[in-house]
Amino acid sequence: MAVYDLEEQDQLDDLKAWWQRWGNTVTTIAVVACVALAGVQGWRWWTGKQAEEAGALFTALSQAARANDLPKARDATAQLEDRFARVGYASRAALVLAKMLYDSGDTAGARTQLLWVIDRADESELKEIARYRLAELLLNDKQYDEALKMLDAKHGDSFDGLYADLRGDALTAAGRVEDAKAAYQSALAKLDVKSPYKNYVQVKLDSLGGAPPAPATPASLGSVVIPPVPAAVPAAAPAPAPAAPSAPQK
Repeated sequence: MAVYDLEEQDQLDDLKAWWQRWGNTVTTIAVVACVALAGVQGWRWWTGKQAEEAGALFTALSQAARANDLPKARDATAQLEDRFARVGYASRAALVLAKMLYDSGDTAGARTQLLWVIDRADESELKEIARYRLAELLLNDKQYDEALKMLDAKHGDSFDGLYADLRGDALTAAGRVEDAKAAYQSALAKLDVKSPYKNYVQVKLDSLGGAPPAPATPASLGSVVIPPVPAAVPAAAPAPAPAAPSAPQK
């Protein structure tokens, strides 16, 4: 029994020595782990709450857009841009509001919203949509050089055909017929083979064989559909964004 007590005492002494050497380190690691876990849980709660509130505001915007209630749409978008600029709903709201403002005759307001998306959106696809729509607006305002600069911006391959086609419109309106032909030919090569819009581009290209056609129909700022919010963003499901007007899909 005495031997057992001595062995137990030796173990206690070893444990005390180990704790004196490593106790502070173990305590620090445990505290850091607890803080990190609490931080992760807190972040998940906060981001979920942010997305839920942003989703509710986007739903309000969608309802306002369907009712053509511009003041309510402005208010919902302003809150999204001010409080939830990094949530995917804010940039989509700005694109919806830009179209509403343009349709109401407020081209300056539409431009402001599109520039907000270009400057603040995290998703490259939304930036590319905003640049395209801003180029449409600039073309309609006969600011051809500015429209061409906007279309020269780097963009994804999926936008090549759309950008080339609009570039052809701007060049045609500016009287640069040969450059416009090259742009339309590029658009035809890059648009999807099955896209019915290719026929429309072909008509524009064919028309350049004679007198230059009239400038393109005024932009609607809705010829490119806004993509849905990525599924990775947790949120209450918003009402769908207003459908684009019945312009030919490119």
